[in-house]
Amino acid sequence: MPADSTAISHGCAFFSRTPDSIFIAEDFVGDERLMIDTAEQFSRKEVLPIAERLDKQEEGLMPDLIRRAGELGFCGVDAPDAYGGLGLGKNLAARILEHLSFNASFSVTIGVTSGIAQVALSWFGTDEQKSRYLPRLTSGEWLGAYCLSEPNSGTDALSIATRADRRGDKWVLNGTKMWISNAKWADFFLVMAKVDGERFSAFLVERDFPGVSVAREEHKLGLKGSSTARVLLEDAEVPLDNMLYLEGRGHVVALNALNLGRFKLSSMSIGPARDAIGLAAHYALDRKQFGQPIAHFGLIQKKFALMASLFFASESMIYRTGADIDGAFGQSGGTIEGNRKAAEEMAVECSMCKVFSTEAEALIVDEALQVYGGYGFTEEFPIARHYRDARISRIYEGTNEINRVFISERLRRRAQEGRASLDAVGDSYISELAGKAMALGSDNQIVTGAASDLLIVAYAEQSARIRAKRLRGIHSELYNCFLNWANPRAAEAFQIVAGTETALPASAATDYAAIADAVYAKSGPL
Repeated sequence: MPADSTAISHGCAFFSRTPDSIFIAEDFVGDERLMIDTAEQFSRKEVLPIAERLDKQEEGLMPDLIRRAGELGFCGVDAPDAYGGLGLGKNLAARILEHLSFNASFSVTIGVTSGIAQVALSWFGTDEQKSRYLPRLTSGEWLGAYCLSEPNSGTDALSIATRADRRGDKWVLNGTKMWISNAKWADFFLVMAKVDGERFSAFLVERDFPGVSVAREEHKLGLKGSSTARVLLEDAEVPLDNMLYLEGRGHVVALNALNLGRFKLSSMSIGPARDAIGLAAHYALDRKQFGQPIAHFGLIQKKFALMASLFFASESMIYRTGADIDGAFGQSGGTIEGNRKAAEEMAVECSMCKVFSTEAEALIVDEALQVYGGYGFTEEFPIARHYRDARISRIYEGTNEINRVFISERLRRRAQEGRASLDAVGDSYISELAGKAMALGSDNQIVTGAASDLLIVAYAEQSARIRAKRLRGIHSELYNCFLNWANPRAAEAFQIVAGTETALPASAATDYAAIADAVYAKSGPL
């Protein structure tokens, strides 16, 4: 794990932690590995066989599945052990969540109830609030939901219209929350509202409180097995002591929960990508054309090499970031203020992981479906479900567009506070371009987005390169394959920022067939 939280003074100097000893996925060992394997077996034996029943939202099926996951500790991996959780690190919790995410409907259900629905309570709640609610959530007895979005408030989250007015010994909430995951099953809602229509605040709301109701299910493109509905607050009565944290400071609760939510969503996104690669590998070996398995064809091999390399880069940056998050929380002292600072410390990296991994997921499931050909376009094969489900990943937890706006702006703020340098030495072609781009700056949103693209790819490239250097062998081939994909995209983004061309380095020699053969042998990413 990284030794300190200072900005690095060499190489790609944008990021808050030194890259010299970054954590990689292979560093999960022993009991951690056992828990990860248990999560994978739960997915394959308990969740995937009933995917069609989940899609039909068979009565009681999903809540029962969550309760069974809770019995294994999966609903509170990183929740405090004093309140029924396992008290483990957020990096391990994310890795477990990845392997619980082969079915995206189950993934979002357990991800919300174990993540953004309860993490803010863990960070900002009083002992009494945590004692009252966390054990029910960490056990899987209760499902949780996070209520921020509204019909006229999405990306501009702080413009919510839901009101909270004090009347005697209670708060009275009025408003409509939209796109609420788990709404049908949730017993507990973390609700954002404005006191007297002005002061943004957070409230702990139970389903059975008077005035709380749930509207009909939304008819979604994907995630059909998950619940998404409006939560209606009509003179909803909430006890005074159910305000979370401080009046007028609900934005701290909401946005810091989203910071960690974006990190965990990254793992939730590569879980389906992992399964899609494995499904496509099996199909490519079985499907024969022109007298041989299509797995032997060069263009199919190149697809698997690209899928595996994008997965490798995503995984590299996610678990590097997760270890750094654990490091930040380890230094927080467990206080509310310390937790707030720790959550904010890694906000840039969390957004970068979210954008890169969700877009990598989209490309991976698209290529996996292409391997199936016409069969992939039917509901007879599970790849179609992955394709439909993946589309939402780039929208929720903050659209990728708003994250792109935030990334470079947040990084500049970090530099102004003395916690990072924008003067990159340039330990790679991509990081050198990113350093030049950040030195230019712009108020133009298109230019800001391109600068963020450079930062995202620089973080992914550096993470993948350092991991490949440690592992060597086929992982060096994976890095070369990724580099050949990333360099042209970095050059295009730089041209948007700087308005000048840049010469591309020569392509790295890559053995696509060797990567594909390794994927086939492992039946999944490497």
